[in-house]
Amino acid sequence: MHKIFLLRLLLPAILSLSLTGLIACGGDSQVAEENSAATEGLASCPDPIIIQTDWFPESEYGATYELFGDGTYLIDNENRSVTGTLHDGEVNTGIGLEVRTGGPAIGFTPVASHMYTDTSITLGYANTEGQIIRFNSAPLLSVVAPLEKNPQMIMWDPDTYPDVESIEDLGKSKITISVFGPEVFSEVFIAQGIWSADQVDPSYDGSPANFIANQGSIAQQGFASAEPYNYKNTYEEWGKDVEYQLLHDAGFPVYSQTLAIRSNDKVSLDACLRDLVPIIQRAVVSFSSNPDNTNALIVDVVESFNSFWVYGEEIANYSVNTQSELGLVGNGTNETVGDMDKNRIQKVIDLMDEAGINTNEIGPSDIFTNDYIDESIGFN
Repeated sequence: MHKIFLLRLLLPAILSLSLTGLIACGGDSQVAEENSAATEGLASCPDPIIIQTDWFPESEYGATYELFGDGTYLIDNENRSVTGTLHDGEVNTGIGLEVRTGGPAIGFTPVASHMYTDTSITLGYANTEGQIIRFNSAPLLSVVAPLEKNPQMIMWDPDTYPDVESIEDLGKSKITISVFGPEVFSEVFIAQGIWSADQVDPSYDGSPANFIANQGSIAQQGFASAEPYNYKNTYEEWGKDVEYQLLHDAGFPVYSQTLAIRSNDKVSLDACLRDLVPIIQRAVVSFSSNPDNTNALIVDVVESFNSFWVYGEEIANYSVNTQSELGLVGNGTNETVGDMDKNRIQKVIDLMDEAGINTNEIGPSDIFTNDYIDESIGFN
């Protein structure tokens, strides 16, 4: 997919539990006893709160891992998960927290479908188009959006195509565009006449090999907060800049990596979410302004997993900086972080309808709610 790295977290206690494949890391933080008000509203939450992500740990998911604070965490290498306690800033609430890896760790099953198979999961990662497509089979309700913009982009070689400045220009120039299988955004762009169907190659597997072998003659899908760094600094066979445009800026404004619940769980989780969602909002802001501790955790976890996925300090820092520079994180059209715009979601529904994609006759309120957002929390 996107990324490459290495480095180990320097935290005081590292205990290897070889028989179970578990590793305990980290230190202690303030316990919730000194601020009992922090836990009283969370008492109705599941314990542990389980969050299912859609990929390996990376800094785009920093707000989720920020919830571990500076407390001790346990890495389960076999099940690709991290457990600890939920933190609200420096306060340890005492509520258990487990964050699970997605992608190959769950057999590449969509998070929505997996949440209906494993109902122990409290919150899962979602995206607008996926929620629409799977609404009839696995409906999810997004309750907070840590990312304001989708990091997905299309990139190209500026030396090969000096006149290309946008995703639309790629279409006009009939350049082959390599993407992960059938994508909703490519169907939308084809329906709009921005791209033609014969220029979309759905065979991208996340490897840089094809782009490099073609010497930049093709365009390719990726994350704006990862691939540009990797192609310049990690992939020595390329070793130079790429240009790109965000899908968001090209007119496909989905929310990605939102935190969502099963739609029918809204009543049972109502009291929990009223306290949990503001904690997540604060985590978005705190990670963006001071990411070092959580980035170190992310790097440590990835290294401990020891899989094909590697992630180092340099790419983690690049990701955080790029997220801020491109507005991938930030307030919406107001002074609040984490809320979602009904009109923006309706636009996505309309775009999919116009492209002939089944939108299950839903409206924005079927797949998102701002009921739990604290409007006073945002970036200054």
